[in-house]
Amino acid sequence: MNSNQQSKRLLILVGSPRRDGNSAALGEAARRGAEAAGTSALLLFLDDYIQGFLPDLRHSGAPADRYAELFLDHFLPADGVLICTPVYWYGMSAQAKAFFDRSFSHYVGAGPEPEHVKARMAGKRLGLAVVSEETYPGAALGIVHQVQEYARYTHSDFVGYVHGAGNRRGEIAQDPRQPLLAAEKLGAGFFTRKYSDYRIETPRSHNVWEPPAPALRNTPGVLP
Repeated sequence: MNSNQQSKRLLILVGSPRRDGNSAALGEAARRGAEAAGTSALLLFLDDYIQGFLPDLRHSGAPADRYAELFLDHFLPADGVLICTPVYWYGMSAQAKAFFDRSFSHYVGAGPEPEHVKARMAGKRLGLAVVSEETYPGAALGIVHQVQEYARYTHSDFVGYVHGAGNRRGEIAQDPRQPLLAAEKLGAGFFTRKYSDYRIETPRSHNVWEPPAPALRNTPGVLP
């Protein structure tokens, strides 16, 4: 077990209102994989915390719900965040979208507090788990692109996504692409899987993967 991985915190946010739905199943599989790998993982349902959308901050205050607790006490301290959402009209759920939108109220403006929040928003590892009724691969790509752009905006690393198909509760387990297993592997390797995203000025090796170490030869009197 990687000791560095043990110190990492993974936050799994489920954007579906169904506690026993397919998005929750992906989140639970990822949590299981993360904890088996020694990572601290917490799974939360967004609609336990979010009851409203981003208001006009010039004329009204934020909705009286638990979003500040979710964002300040759970999201900011996390080293990695996995968003689990169903596909609603080829986008993420309203709950998931509101999570991103409402963050604006915490980092807008000048001063030490917004700067502190922006610094803690940056540099995370991000992942995505998506469920659609269609098996069409493009159904999830709008959401993938949105999370990619959020990662770019916050200088974070988008380390992977899982796309499964299902409509009835638990039906995702029948997807022959095995998205539950893929989500479990994503959770297990969230902080250890190789991530590279080069720019033109980035120094880099000629090899994507490090070559294996040479095997020791069997020498009389020397243990291999």
